[in-house]
Amino acid sequence: MSKIVKAAAVQISPVLYSRQGTVDKVVQKIRELGDKGIQFAVFPETLIPYYPYFSLLQRPYETAKEFQRFLEQAVTVPSPETDAIAAAARDAGMVVSIGVNEREGGTIYNTQLLFDADGSLLQRRRKITPTYHERMVWGQGDGSGLHAVDSAIGRIGQLACWEHYQPLARFAMIADGEQIHAAMYPGSFGGPLFASQIEANVRQHALESTAFVVVATGWLDADQQAQLLKDNGGAIGPISGGNFTAIVNPEGQVIAGPFASGEGEVIAELNLSEVDARKRLMDAAGHYSRPEFLSLNLDRTPAPRVHERPARLPAAASTRAEVTELV
Repeated sequence: MSKIVKAAAVQISPVLYSRQGTVDKVVQKIRELGDKGIQFAVFPETLIPYYPYFSLLQRPYETAKEFQRFLEQAVTVPSPETDAIAAAARDAGMVVSIGVNEREGGTIYNTQLLFDADGSLLQRRRKITPTYHERMVWGQGDGSGLHAVDSAIGRIGQLACWEHYQPLARFAMIADGEQIHAAMYPGSFGGPLFASQIEANVRQHALESTAFVVVATGWLDADQQAQLLKDNGGAIGPISGGNFTAIVNPEGQVIAGPFASGEGEVIAELNLSEVDARKRLMDAAGHYSRPEFLSLNLDRTPAPRVHERPARLPAAASTRAEVTELV
């Protein structure tokens, strides 16, 4: 029996420099999509509060002021902001994948959040390797988020931006049986070349994973671009173009979009029976694999900074305790 999922890839701009403003905009968009009967929506990479364009425009030693503003607007998980998104997802009966800048202590992470249709937070995963200029802004994630999760609409995997250039990270999702893949990129970044690279990324992943790929890129309007250049200097080229918001089927075909400029969404119905139909021909984690000589070694153990061990009694105290027990 086939299952149909109505999905949307959302191209949207942040409210620049405002965590609360961007959250309010996201909540409103979720409500609008709910009115259209959308069951699954993907939002862009680090949409809340905004992508760190300053790290692309400024030299590293110049970024202190903008980094502090960015840190102050970053999201903690959980928080009133994530609660608001969860409530909107629950009210709309929608599964929502969204990128945020997550603050933990004095470090910011590129984090993907996945909310189920009842508003519960199914996954909080961090980008494992920030890219180039991003390393001046974000910390590194661990392997604990490299897995797919079951949701109200199917099994979902998530990766951010150039994680799609890491074949082993993608294979972790493939091997974990994702049916729908949420891909998110910054948008208004890197010009036409970046847009064409996104297309190559997501269409190839659809083919290899035999999953639907819902890809969302962000957007900067002209006023936001002007504001960023005023605040940071630099040229407009690096913060222009690079948009490819679309939905791709398991055959690697673009079935909705691409959306290249402006704000909006592309919508498609995903027939999940197409996932199994494609696997009949090519299942990269099953009959089309050769695990006896090609396999992935993956450590999904969370990597905390502190590993606590049970307290030990001093040797003398331990001996007295043993004597007491004997008596």
